[in-house]
Amino acid sequence: MAVPHGPAGVGQARHRMREQLRSYGVPDSVVDDAVLILSELLSNACRHGRPLGRQSEVGDGDVRAAWRVDRTGGLTVEVTDGGGPTRPVPATPSVTARGGRGLNIISALAERWGVRDDSSGEVTVWVLLNEGHGHTGERPGGGRGNGNGRTAGVTGLPGVPGAAAVPGLDGLDFADAFDDAG
Repeated sequence: MAVPHGPAGVGQARHRMREQLRSYGVPDSVVDDAVLILSELLSNACRHGRPLGRQSEVGDGDVRAAWRVDRTGGLTVEVTDGGGPTRPVPATPSVTARGGRGLNIISALAERWGVRDDSSGEVTVWVLLNEGHGHTGERPGGGRGNGNGRTAGVTGLPGVPGAAAVPGLDGLDFADAFDDAG
């Protein structure tokens, strides 16, 4: 889906994703994680990347959002922009910083994620989700993960530690926080 470069299209993309994934029978916990991830990726693309094509100003052009469910139940979310001056990497924000936590959140929720560069200058950030990641440490098919909700041995980026779980927040449902009004 084409999403306007800027905040205007983020809510529309979240709403469309939520409806489509629910119609495919994707569990609500995975849908909630996917919607949060889509929001983070689109926000980053609009903040740090250029629109696709020749446009160069915020609000002038689009970025591309895509999602698909594979036959094993894995969900891939992708956002493509026109590239930017920096590479997408998790930050280490101060306690008082207003931002910089998005890719750390994605690392905690995803089985894995990465960045793909295109010869035309487009940059795609992709995220793979599976049911069970980021919630209880249970791996799909049974067994325990490594304590952060990820399958043991799978990482988002080499050398980047995963975010630790926050004690006492297990079981909270933030689904409605991302639903759009109307």
